[in-house]
Amino acid sequence: MTIYGVSFDMVGKQPIVLLKTVDGNKFLPIWIGHPEAAAILMKLQGASTPRPMTHDLLSEVLEQIDAKCEKVSVTELRDNTFYASITISMNGSELEIDSRPSDALALAVRCSAPIFAADDVIEESAIEFEDGAPEDQEEVVDKFKEFLDNVSPEDFAGGSE
Repeated sequence: MTIYGVSFDMVGKQPIVLLKTVDGNKFLPIWIGHPEAAAILMKLQGASTPRPMTHDLLSEVLEQIDAKCEKVSVTELRDNTFYASITISMNGSELEIDSRPSDALALAVRCSAPIFAADDVIEESAIEFEDGAPEDQEEVVDKFKEFLDNVSPEDFAGGSE
């Protein structure tokens, strides 16, 4: 998956990171907090701060201890909450660390780590544009904002009541 952009829902003005499948036109919206949205956007836009922010600090710590962020994965959606993991390699072994998706993504953009999402998360929560992926990002964001006018996080819970 790639980070396609960060937008805001129209109702609550809550930030949403929009992940896109690499080989398709499916988009996975994940509601995140304002600080994490700022951390992701800052790095995507090449901005920096005079002092390291939390995700910059974690990235630097990994580098200093000769560890590497191998990948981040959105692993599941449970009770309207997305879960993620960060895979770190160090001294020839790998560690799986539980994480909020927003923090995992903010780290991934700093470490150039690949981003994955579990197939069942994509199947359950992704949005697919039926007429194919629009050509430019602005068109996708416009269509996505139109979609967001009538959606809430509960719509992604799946199953029936």
